[in-house]
Amino acid sequence: MTLYERLGLRALHMMNPEVAHGASLLALRVGLVPLNGQITSPRLGTDLAGMALGNPVGLAAGYDKNAVAISPLSRAGFGFIEVGAATPRPQDGNAKPRLFRLGEDRAVINRFGFNNQGAEAIAARLARRVRGPVPVGLNLGANKDSANRAADFAAVLARCGAHVDFATVNVSSPNTEKLRDLQGPAALMGLLAQVMAARAELLRPIPIFLKIAPDLHADELAQIAEVALGAGIQGIIATNTTLARDGLTSPHKDQMGGLSGAPLFEKSTRVLAQLSQLTHGKLPLIGVGGISSAEDAYAKIRAGASAVQLYSALVYQGLPLTAQIARGLDALLARDGFAAVADAVGTARGDWL
Repeated sequence: MTLYERLGLRALHMMNPEVAHGASLLALRVGLVPLNGQITSPRLGTDLAGMALGNPVGLAAGYDKNAVAISPLSRAGFGFIEVGAATPRPQDGNAKPRLFRLGEDRAVINRFGFNNQGAEAIAARLARRVRGPVPVGLNLGANKDSANRAADFAAVLARCGAHVDFATVNVSSPNTEKLRDLQGPAALMGLLAQVMAARAELLRPIPIFLKIAPDLHADELAQIAEVALGAGIQGIIATNTTLARDGLTSPHKDQMGGLSGAPLFEKSTRVLAQLSQLTHGKLPLIGVGGISSAEDAYAKIRAGASAVQLYSALVYQGLPLTAQIARGLDALLARDGFAAVADAVGTARGDWL
């Protein structure tokens, strides 16, 4: 990280976390942030549900909620990026303050509650983007006051699906009351049926991923795996934030909301490995939760992930981390004799079971 980047990160940390979030997006949009460009190699290039990725390191949803910085983020070294979550109608989300840095724990707690400008505004921005080699996906959400939340996911896909390369069904955010209830087998089956019906109406069907919570028991994971395989979706993202607070030391540790960052790594990786075993390699998995180094990304891949995503670590290490992880991952694959990311997927799954 350059001196300029260190000073920029320090300045952001002097701000309220949500103000800093907005300021970082503005800095990206006006060209104040140095960008790494595309990071790729023969080893790093991989296929994710039919999408060609230059590298398997993606940006998780939640950072660019309203799709305002797609162009610079596509030049920041990521192999793919996910924006949103988008809901059918605009909504303000939960009351502030709702974002907290846990510096001592290298973690973040948020309780945003799907704050976004709505599917119409987001679709318009997505439609204007210049398509390039970095796939762009949209996280689908539901309005808090919706009478039919399951239908909301399909409605957002119907409006925005033509302008993205993949979409994620997010039933795992802990910040919208009773949203996680949609992870139950009957509710999830009905929801995914509606989403897949909306996908079938698109001129260019796109991969549909399901994002799940880390706070699931073994029998619940087995049910989700069975539903996912039966619904015909193209992958599972494991995992969203956690409600657990084990071992935290930060003054903000007891704030309500979802915890992300370093403390989530082990829990989310164990869920990933269990899903890898339950799905028998029939569905690509995307590993998310606590990645802050190339070694972390490599561990997720060897636990069963075909690709990974990160977000919270960028709060503490900045965008240069993306290139560091991608290049470090290339070196780790070479060290262990893997010619491609796909060759390493699941090779250490047993260590997490």
